Amino acid sequence: MTRRRVKDAPRAGGPSGPPAGLGGNDARLGTRLEDGLAVLQVQRSLGADGGAGYRLLGWCGDLSVSCPAGPTRRAAPAVRLANLRQENGAYPSEVLRAIRLWSGNQPELVRWINRIRSRHGDALRVIICDDTGYELPWELLWLPADGEKGLSAGLLGALVVVVRWTTVRDVGLGLPHRIGDCHGRVLGYLHKDMADDSMVFTRYAHRLHLEMTPFLQALDTELDRTGLVYLGCHGGYGDSVTHLTLGDRTWAEFDGETMLVLRRDRSLVCLNACHSGRFVDNSAQGEEALRGFAELFLRKGAGGCIVTAGKVGDIEARLLVRQLMHEVAARPQSPVTRTLRSFRARAVDEFGSLTDIPSVRDDDGRIDRIGQKRVLRLLSTFMFHFYGHPDTTLRLSEGGTRAAGGREGW
Repeated sequence: MTRRRVKDAPRAGGPSGPPAGLGGNDARLGTRLEDGLAVLQVQRSLGADGGAGYRLLGWCGDLSVSCPAGPTRRAAPAVRLANLRQENGAYPSEVLRAIRLWSGNQPELVRWINRIRSRHGDALRVIICDDTGYELPWELLWLPADGEKGLSAGLLGALVVVVRWTTVRDVGLGLPHRIGDCHGRVLGYLHKDMADDSMVFTRYAHRLHLEMTPFLQALDTELDRTGLVYLGCHGGYGDSVTHLTLGDRTWAEFDGETMLVLRRDRSLVCLNACHSGRFVDNSAQGEEALRGFAELFLRKGAGGCIVTAGKVGDIEARLLVRQLMHEVAARPQSPVTRTLRSFRARAVDEFGSLTDIPSVRDDDGRIDRIGQKRVLRLLSTFMFHFYGHPDTTLRLSEGGTRAAGGREGW
């Protein structure tokens, strides 16, 4: 742990700074951060044996942390939330135990976070700039209690306002810009399997489409101010960008759309779709870059993105998304990130003691399905990530009127 001014931090590509290229985004603004704002950069870096790893650089005022790659900072595929709900995937309790072990291997980082928690209290907001593509579950980082500082133990994303950020290609964005309100009506697309999502927006002015083509046309032509762009549909993921899909459209097809409404209104985008927050190394298409839907919509002008880190295909998971969006919409004066933090904190309270993780099997050798479902619900709550400025709010226009035009369901 060192105390260093932000302006003295090493530059990307320098001998002691983060590597340039993939995972080399220099997120610093070049000016001092506002009070209570912290940045944690997570950058790819090779371990001593040449294996995939990462290093950390964090700063908050004059408190900073720097952790080189090492034997306990490897890619850690076992802690990915995408491992849940997959065929032959890991049991939820084993994923949670893996995350607890991974957290225990980050002592310098944990100490730094507790120091800035002590200094800033509820005003602390942490921006995590992770361009590794390793899908590390930062919101689930276990923090120990510190009685002297009056800090309780728990999971980072339930104790502190946390946002994600990534390199936004071709735009030159460093850290997320403050945009204030995302305000206006709801513009959305709902697959027939997720039609019930419309219930969340009944009291607000909305225009929801059953078909993708008129929805995409509306993203260029909608005249009314749009506060929220919502997609409730199936999502696809694979080992290349060609396997990224939302509904029946590929990542490249979305990339070819102009989406003028986003840049005009700086709308908040919510992607209620499996794997919508995952990224792909796009070297197969000749570039050293991570691509994904969060990066795409931010590049098109979105004021922020709510995405998912894995599969949210079952009924209970979809209900969680609806509940989250209901709470976000109902609290226009509160930043989206604070609502998300409260949403996670409530899930932790409902789960109970984090030291009491259910076993995979009962004493009779049978899978403890009730216990596994309990852990899965907790982890699912932490699967929703927000990309954008931590003070972003959403203020939807009242009234359930629907604009004409396009094939709509409501």
